[in-house]
Amino acid sequence: MALTGGGSALTGGGSALFSGFRALGLYSNHVPHALHVHAKHREFYLSTAAGNRVHAYNVNKLGIVAVSNALPADVSCLAADRMLVFAACGQEVYALARNKEVVHVYRGAHEADVHVLLSLGDQLVSGDKLGTLVVWDVQSAEEYLRLHFDPATFDLSALLHPSTFLNKVLLGSHQGALQLWNIKTSKLLYTFPGWSSPVTALEQSPAVDVVGIGLASGRVVLLNIRTDTELLDVTQDLGPVTSLSFRTDGPPVMAASSPQGSVAFWDLEDKRLVAHLTDAHHSPIAAATFVHRQPLLVTNGSDNAIKVWTFDQGGGARLLRSREGHRAPPTFIRHHGYDGHNILSAGQDGTLRSFSTVHERFNKSLGHGCVDKKKNKKKGNNEKFLLPAITCFSCESAREADWDGVVALHRGEAAARTWNYQRCTMGKHLLAPPPGGCTRPVHATAVDITSCGNFAVVGSSSGQLDVYNLQSGLHRGCYGELAAHMGAVRGVHVDALNQRTWSAGAGDRLLHIWGFRTRKLTATLTLAASPARTLLHRDSGMLALALDDLSLVVVDTETSRVVRTFQGHRAQITDMTFSPDGRWLISCSMDCSIRTWDLPSACLVDCFLVEAAPVSISMATTGDFLATAHVDTLGVVLWSNRSLCGPVLLRPLPADFQAETLSLPGSAPSPAEDPHEGGGGAKDQIQKYEWPEQLEPRLLTLTALPVPRWRNLLHLDTIKRRNKPPQPPLREPGSAPFFLPTLPGLTPTFTLETEERSQVVQSKLVSALEQKSEFCVALETNRYHDALSVLKLLPPSRVDVELRLLLPDWGSAPELSLAFIRMIDVMLSGRRDFDLAQAYLALFLKLHLRAVSRDPVAMAALQELLGRLEAEWAWLQDSFNQSLCVLAYAKSALL
Repeated sequence: MALTGGGSALTGGGSALFSGFRALGLYSNHVPHALHVHAKHREFYLSTAAGNRVHAYNVNKLGIVAVSNALPADVSCLAADRMLVFAACGQEVYALARNKEVVHVYRGAHEADVHVLLSLGDQLVSGDKLGTLVVWDVQSAEEYLRLHFDPATFDLSALLHPSTFLNKVLLGSHQGALQLWNIKTSKLLYTFPGWSSPVTALEQSPAVDVVGIGLASGRVVLLNIRTDTELLDVTQDLGPVTSLSFRTDGPPVMAASSPQGSVAFWDLEDKRLVAHLTDAHHSPIAAATFVHRQPLLVTNGSDNAIKVWTFDQGGGARLLRSREGHRAPPTFIRHHGYDGHNILSAGQDGTLRSFSTVHERFNKSLGHGCVDKKKNKKKGNNEKFLLPAITCFSCESAREADWDGVVALHRGEAAARTWNYQRCTMGKHLLAPPPGGCTRPVHATAVDITSCGNFAVVGSSSGQLDVYNLQSGLHRGCYGELAAHMGAVRGVHVDALNQRTWSAGAGDRLLHIWGFRTRKLTATLTLAASPARTLLHRDSGMLALALDDLSLVVVDTETSRVVRTFQGHRAQITDMTFSPDGRWLISCSMDCSIRTWDLPSACLVDCFLVEAAPVSISMATTGDFLATAHVDTLGVVLWSNRSLCGPVLLRPLPADFQAETLSLPGSAPSPAEDPHEGGGGAKDQIQKYEWPEQLEPRLLTLTALPVPRWRNLLHLDTIKRRNKPPQPPLREPGSAPFFLPTLPGLTPTFTLETEERSQVVQSKLVSALEQKSEFCVALETNRYHDALSVLKLLPPSRVDVELRLLLPDWGSAPELSLAFIRMIDVMLSGRRDFDLAQAYLALFLKLHLRAVSRDPVAMAALQELLGRLEAEWAWLQDSFNQSLCVLAYAKSALL
């Protein structure tokens, strides 16, 4: 990571630090799931919709198998066959292979959103809200048939392919009527008058020709569609029927789900209700499906939950496995533990959950807080015993194996509640202030647990600040005589050694510093505005405060002074977090921006916008992920830190920087290039910073060449002697030619090729010596920078040869040695390549000092060069001495 100054940052770029990775805690929504068996694996898979992505789970372990690529819109309905999963998004339908890749797109036939799908062998049937029914060829994605229905008389609501009915589709409507169509001949075969209630569910029963029909009135009818005869007509008291399913592993049982989150089980032989699964979900059940020939029932709902129920010998349903997330958006998140793998999240649904960044099997649910556990168990899940949502909490893992390690504040509650992370339950202590305090309604506003995990400090809206022991839950004292602040306490923190406590008040705009053990006020700092929230980085001792004037203030706890002030947010600051090393302060605001402030340089280095306003933010202790919670978003979003994977260019951003809006990632790691997702283009938009060869002319600049290229120039003879082989290589005599060369004549005479060849070789050597090198040519024409560039490209042995050829004895002009001395003078006067100039000069003097000493002009140039060298070394020595003095003073002086 590099931070450079100078110049304005680019506008319109994305984030240079963070890229969208994935979202945690997203499982299901209101779209009914699709259950299918894989042709090769012989295993049942469950497909659910989560926004614009499709999740695939194996029913055996309910583990995530795949997450589809991002689709252009939210999924409205699902269907599946043995190999493909079909998802409708707006007016288009997408076919997904391997539960991930889009292989076919069915578009151009619908003018309204598709809301019903049916997979029928090689055909796909889709219906939209304007009454258009289209039959597609799956492989070619071509339209096979189109039917149009008037929504005023027949509004499509459900589709079903009856078993053994070839090319037949049964259509249900909101008017209550049913129609049986032949999609091959495009003919209406029969119309069922219905029961004057909208058809909400159609399901094929195990019996041939018998179809289950669910109505909005709560009635369930078993109809023989071949004879148009009713076999069963029952009514449930739980409201409309959202889905139907039939058990195929033995007992003739039918399951009917309802919007109340309950499932009713009917015995088809005795025609009676045999079981009732209440509170299966906290929302309307989207679909309830029996697994073929297995005693398992799969349900999903809009409460962001997937559940698998098993049927024991008693006949009732028992929860076997589940995947659940927040059913209301999370409001406060924090990383828990030292490995950075777990994220504690409190949601508006009143639950406290833990999400793992490693695998979903490590997710935990700490449950919903209740006033009295015993009464709640006796009375059932009664809302009057449940606590309101958690506004904030503090967690510490130092002593969580011995007692409760999480303290949470509930909305409107004066007492703080403890939670146990390891037992995944609410704790046994109630941290309530002592009686006899403020008479007006009081609620807890701030909390912090000490680093040792033994104490908790809780601030209230009345300004009172109390200390509790977490092991016993007893009150250990309070700060101040009557109250710690005149108004509500907006933040409280304890340092890493339990020596000092900081509290910020909203009414008096003061930051108080207390002795932790004595609980006496030691210092006070007046703030420019009322603090909204605070955050302490215990390792670095930096305390960040978000003020009501939309500014950020960083206080050094050692000196009790404001060291940094940042401004730039345009709406309420919702949360803050420090990087693990304390170098960055990351803040989020209701203006949908997430900003990264660099504390050493006191500037904004990164900023990006998100689609939904962030309400809480937390960075892992390892620094690899940034977690955010957003408005109207059920999941916890992870952003990967790019600076850990490679060098990241960070530059100060101007005040008028226009950030780019990045889309929130889905439940799978975002690919490098996703055509449907925005953002992530900052890496391409930010130009690469070109480092100058010299920062300032007054500074000495060293060369950028590798050290072995110039440090060993004076020791080339030693290196050659050391690398010389112990004995010369053995050369085998060359083979004699088959025909010996002879001269023409009566007497045979052999030719003397060796002499001619030696003459040719000698002539080539002489011509090579007579030809001037590029370096010598550049020196003769006084192009010193070009000559230096040539030397930089040569290896040390070639540099030695070029410098040896500078004397007239080797055929060079006498002015070359003088030109070389002037080239070194130019390098020293420009203060560039200082170490390289020393090495070249040393080698030149080693080779030609005796010859140069006889040239008065060259000696005069060397005397001038010596004066320049002495002046540069004196200036450099003074700079070294000054830096050493400052460093010694910083180490020894008491600041």
